[in-house]
Amino acid sequence: MRFSKPLVVAAAGMALVWVAGISVVNRASAQQTKQAVAAASTKGQPAGEAFKNVTTAALKPLTVDDFLGAMGVMAAALGYDCADCHPGAGSDKVDWVIDTPKKRTARKMVDMVTAINKTYFNGAQNVTCFTCHHGRDLPTTTIALDTLYGPPNSEQPDIVTPGQGMPPATQILDKYIQAVGGAQKLAGLKSFIATGTSLGYEGLGGGGSFQILAKAPDKRAVIIDFKEHPERGNNTRVFNGTTGWIVSPRGLFAEYQVTGAELDGQRLDAMLAFPGEIKTALMNWRIGVPDTVNGKDVNVLQGRGPRGLMATLYFDRDTNLLVRVVRYSLTPIGRDPTQMDFSDYREVSGIKFPFQYTFSWLDGKDSFKLSDVKVNAPIDDSKFDKPVTK
Repeated sequence: MRFSKPLVVAAAGMALVWVAGISVVNRASAQQTKQAVAAASTKGQPAGEAFKNVTTAALKPLTVDDFLGAMGVMAAALGYDCADCHPGAGSDKVDWVIDTPKKRTARKMVDMVTAINKTYFNGAQNVTCFTCHHGRDLPTTTIALDTLYGPPNSEQPDIVTPGQGMPPATQILDKYIQAVGGAQKLAGLKSFIATGTSLGYEGLGGGGSFQILAKAPDKRAVIIDFKEHPERGNNTRVFNGTTGWIVSPRGLFAEYQVTGAELDGQRLDAMLAFPGEIKTALMNWRIGVPDTVNGKDVNVLQGRGPRGLMATLYFDRDTNLLVRVVRYSLTPIGRDPTQMDFSDYREVSGIKFPFQYTFSWLDGKDSFKLSDVKVNAPIDDSKFDKPVTK
């Protein structure tokens, strides 16, 4: 069965995206699959050891979570879901081991992308799966004239074009710090607990309550609890300053330790939770050409982090508040984006917090509506350790 793309995204957490050449060590059941991947992630095994038939040189050395991210990049580029390449995906009859024509083709495409970038761009990632496919399994080859004479292409490059005549990045960051409460007030923010309701995405995945726990300078946990549907379990993303975990009971596997590029992403999320940390959260800031987000004029800043992490931040030009962050981690076939949108800022103890928050990634989208924020509430460090699953 082929699902529509919106349904695939909305059902994220139930089935992760697996596409090219994935064959799990344990062949038999979905439960064995979960155990194998969780064990591999915990040990930090590369994908070439954790899974069978990951034969592509560019993918074999990836961590398990980076490998899954690369599969998400590929699936999104082609408009695919798991079942397009893995018979029975989304059921207990899935066979990750069997080779299919699409899996064999995907391996060739990964090698082709690698070879093009190496041969013609000195290894720089100028060509990705999305470069040609743009959400189609077969790339189009001729422009439609309605497109040619229609509105200009709104897609923006990952690396922002430097803006001319713009204020320095430090000035925009200082205005943001002042807008949310000022440096002195933010220096006193040591922790907070935000609570509210999980809205899900397009009617799926919502109905839960959530907590965002944050402790300066870089500890953060997001916990979604479905009290009225305990069979769904708790969804958790947690970072304790060093180690990160993701728990999704209805996902392909229940939990895994983050050991790849997503670990740097989780660290950035944790630091940005405390606006006073924003200047040190990233390096090599550059300011881009002004843009619009949801009809609002924004200033655009981009910074770099470790291991290829890059993030673009969008600040409302009227309020100076942060309205969007898009962070990118590298995979051999394209950047893996994660997007956070913030709105409905309200003052709590002299500091403005966004009471609407949306978290989007290639395999799903969570929307949150805050009802309460407790500033400098005591939080035990154990809340940021490996979650205990039932």
